[in-house]
Amino acid sequence: MSELIRKSDKIFVAGGTGTAGKAIISALKNNGYGKEGKGEILAPTHSQLDLLDNVETKDWLKKEKPDVVILAAARVGGILANQNSPADFIIDNLTIQNNVIIPSWEIGVRRLLFLGSSCIYPKYSEQPIKESELLKRSLEPTNEFYAIAKISGLKLCEALQKQYGFDAICLMPTNLYGPEDNYHPLNSHVLPAFVRKFVEAKSKDLTSVICWGTGEPTREFLHVDDFADACIYALENWDINAPNAPLDENGQKLYYLNVGSGKEIKIKDLAHLIAGIVEYKGKILWDNSKPDGTPRKTLDISKLEYLGWKPKIKLLDGLHSTIKFFKDDQLLN
Repeated sequence: MSELIRKSDKIFVAGGTGTAGKAIISALKNNGYGKEGKGEILAPTHSQLDLLDNVETKDWLKKEKPDVVILAAARVGGILANQNSPADFIIDNLTIQNNVIIPSWEIGVRRLLFLGSSCIYPKYSEQPIKESELLKRSLEPTNEFYAIAKISGLKLCEALQKQYGFDAICLMPTNLYGPEDNYHPLNSHVLPAFVRKFVEAKSKDLTSVICWGTGEPTREFLHVDDFADACIYALENWDINAPNAPLDENGQKLYYLNVGSGKEIKIKDLAHLIAGIVEYKGKILWDNSKPDGTPRKTLDISKLEYLGWKPKIKLLDGLHSTIKFFKDDQLLN
């Protein structure tokens, strides 16, 4: 067992009530962390701890003194939410990150994992996107405020590691999906938005469904359980300063690693795949007046694979379980 993270550790999962946070907590428990009498997993709700409140968060961290911090908390949303609320996206994410990362370093947290996003990379990155593409070109305008906040969090961790030796690592996931996602009709990401659209269209016997954009861009999707597994794997196995740690193309240390499935699919094909699973037989129409976003975005995950991690859940299997959860949840509500 690696000493980078221990079964006896007190682990704080910031954002533990979110989609990724819940999956990470489940993965921690499945791997033997947080067992009564040995370790502890802390996952306060928003009412118990407001991460936007600097004093409250700092006091909480001083009181609880976690050994390990996993920062999964963030304001997230799809293209429309990012376009309508750019100030909220940059202010809230910068605030949450600073409120958690800086006090964690100050109180001596032994290891911290910051979760970013593939949105940090330029709109026209070379594909598949290597970690070295960061800051080479302009960002995608529809989510640049969110991306800038995430880049700032990544660079804060890197700076603290370089100057003070703070053991902060960062993972940049591709588009995540899974059962407990956000299925809001306007503010969700593309995959859960499609799930809702086609399930509802089937139940209401609609003759057509309108989807945003041209459907031509390609995207990569990773099941949230695979991502949670990658988080635990990185915490247990990735030491930035180890001789066998992944390096960039110039032989320099890497402070962040990509996490993805290594597979991409056209948005148009994804729509037809989900429609097929829910047995929707109507027409699929595309509203070209709506933005497409980045034309192609697939991550190069070779650095994390070099460490020994690989995704396990195939997209088709993940979609079936996700759609079943959404249907069951809709019936319960």
